[in-house]
Amino acid sequence: MPNSGPGSGRILVVDDQPANLRAVSTLLSRFGYEVITAGTGEAALALALEQIPDLMLLDMMMPGMDGFELLGRIKQHPELTRLPAIFLTAAQDRQLLLRAFDAGAVDYVTKPFMPEELLARVHAHLGLKLTRDRLERVARERQELVNLVAHDLKNPLSSVLFASDVLRNDGCKPERIPRYLEMIHESAADAIGYIRRYLEMQAAHSGAPQVAASVSLQEVLAWLAGRYELQLESRGMRLEIRGADDGSKVAIDGLVLRQVVENLISNAMKYAPGSVVELYVRTASPGFRQLYIEDRGPGIPAARQRELFKPFTRLSETDPSDGLSSGLGLALAKQILAGSGSQLWYEDREGGGARFVVELPVAPAS
Repeated sequence: MPNSGPGSGRILVVDDQPANLRAVSTLLSRFGYEVITAGTGEAALALALEQIPDLMLLDMMMPGMDGFELLGRIKQHPELTRLPAIFLTAAQDRQLLLRAFDAGAVDYVTKPFMPEELLARVHAHLGLKLTRDRLERVARERQELVNLVAHDLKNPLSSVLFASDVLRNDGCKPERIPRYLEMIHESAADAIGYIRRYLEMQAAHSGAPQVAASVSLQEVLAWLAGRYELQLESRGMRLEIRGADDGSKVAIDGLVLRQVVENLISNAMKYAPGSVVELYVRTASPGFRQLYIEDRGPGIPAARQRELFKPFTRLSETDPSDGLSSGLGLALAKQILAGSGSQLWYEDREGGGARFVVELPVAPAS
C-alpha cells in the first residue's frame, strides 16, 4: 500500500451494500480523508447538498436511484455541478463504462478493487479538484482587489479632476488657487496611500505583523470638511458638522475611515443634489461611537433596502456618475468596516432623506 501522508478533503461514498461502505470508508479514513457514507441515491443527494463533498465514490448499480440517475440529479444543482465522481462497479461492459463517462464521471474502479489503485485514483482526482479550487480562489481574490483599487481610487482622482478643471478654466478667485492646488496634492497623496495600504494588506496575508491603528473622529470630520467644501459648493450643497469633541479615538485606520465616509458623501452628492449633508457623532453602547451621515435626498425605497449592500447593485435607474458607478461602493464600505470590527447600516431619516450609521469601537487608552 502506498506510503502517503494524511489525506485532505471530504469524500462521499455511496453503495447499497453495508460491507462495501465499511471497507471503503475504513480504508479512506485510515489515510486521513473525511468520509461520509450513504446507502441510497436519495440519501446521498441529501448529504451532498448538506455537506458539499470534494469527491464522490458511487456504486453504478443500486436499487431505486442508481448511480447514473444520482449523478444526473447531482448535476442539476449549481453548487454540485463540478463535483468529481468515480464509479465503483463490478461491470466490465464497455457500453456501461462509456455511459458512465457520458453521465459526467471522471473515472471508475472495478470491484473487487485493489486498495492501492483506489487510493491512487482518489488522491489524483482530489488533488486536481483542490488545486482547481485554490486557483479559483486566488483568481477571485485578485479580481476583488482590482475592484477595490478601481473603486477606491475613483474618489481622490475625482477630486484631482475637479480641482484641475477649475484651475484650467479660470473658474475661481485668485485667493482660492492655493486651496485647489492643495486639494490636488492631498488627493494624489491619498491615492498613493490607498495603494500602499493594499500592498500592506497583501503582506498581512503573508503573515507580516500588524500594528493596531486609531484615529480621532474629529480629525477625520475636519479633513472631510476641508476636502469636500468646494466640491459641495459647486453643486449648490454644503457640509454641516456638529457634535462635541470628547477627545476619544476609535480603533480604525484613519485612511480607511476617510475612504468609507468619502464614499457616503460622494453618494449624497450624486443622489441628493442641493441637499445639506450632515455629519455628527454620538456615543452608542459602552465602548462604541456612532458616526451619522445624513442628507435630505429621496432616500432608499423600503422594498429595495435589502439590496443596498449587495455588490454591483445600483438602486437608481439613472447613473449620475456617467458610467463610473460600479455599484460596489456600499458593499465595499461594509466589508472594509467589518474587517476593522465596525458596522455600517442604513436608516430612513425622520422627515425624509437617507441616514447611514457607522458604528466604531473606541480605541484603548494609550
